[in-house]
Amino acid sequence: MAFTRYHRALPQGETTVGEFRAWLSQFDANGDGTISREELERALRSLNLWFARWKAREAMREADANRNGVVDRDEMVRLYAFAQKHLHIKMSELEDNSY
Repeated sequence: MAFTRYHRALPQGETTVGEFRAWLSQFDANGDGTISREELERALRSLNLWFARWKAREAMREADANRNGVVDRDEMVRLYAFAQKHLHIKMSELEDNSY
């Protein structure tokens, strides 16, 4: 018997950075507080986006400033900006300092 993990959907309409971060944290498989390309790809697939693998690769290229293979806390704002610009996710606030 296979178990399917259900994820909360990203809120419709305008979302806050906190809601986006909470949604994205569901895909942090190892719980380290960072998002890898594979975790980001799973998150994008949950949105039924076309070319999720390609978009995850592009998001990592843009957001992972130190090129360590994950988006960490310091780079999350860059990921939010990518989501707004390229995934058309509307966020009410881009700066979020509540870590």
